[in-house]
Amino acid sequence: MTINIYTDGACSGNPGKGGFGIVMEVPEKNYAKNFAQGFRLTTNNRMELLAVIVGLEQLKNAEDDVHIFTDSKYVSEAINKKWLQNWVKIGFKNKKNPDLWQRLLPLIKKHTVTFHWIKGHAGHPQNEICDQIAVKASKSENLETDDYFEKQKDGGLF
Repeated sequence: MTINIYTDGACSGNPGKGGFGIVMEVPEKNYAKNFAQGFRLTTNNRMELLAVIVGLEQLKNAEDDVHIFTDSKYVSEAINKKWLQNWVKIGFKNKKNPDLWQRLLPLIKKHTVTFHWIKGHAGHPQNEICDQIAVKASKSENLETDDYFEKQKDGGLF
């Protein structure tokens, strides 16, 4: 089965209030579901990456063919240009968001995943929905805490 996961992150200020949006589609089953979550203090790159992670975490079957569509070159190029493999080799030394990259690693090993970069804010229907729900999530009253980011920020690493 093919699963398409469209993702986007949003941040008001960088760092600032942020959110992610996900549209998950299973064309063979005519299934679509949206996910979103907001955070009180984070970065846009963290939200872009977290959207991919949460999307993959929703999957129940490791045999599915998964396509991730992201407008984040940070995320797509880290995978497609094999930067992530190099970051693992150096233990993520001087790399941002190691907590999220390490959370992503077992997910992309478990599933057959292809990453596709799409241009953001260019009228792509699912990307536009992701953007809208990410922005809405970032403005909600019940914002989550991005514990790792806030702890690192307070420690002067950001």
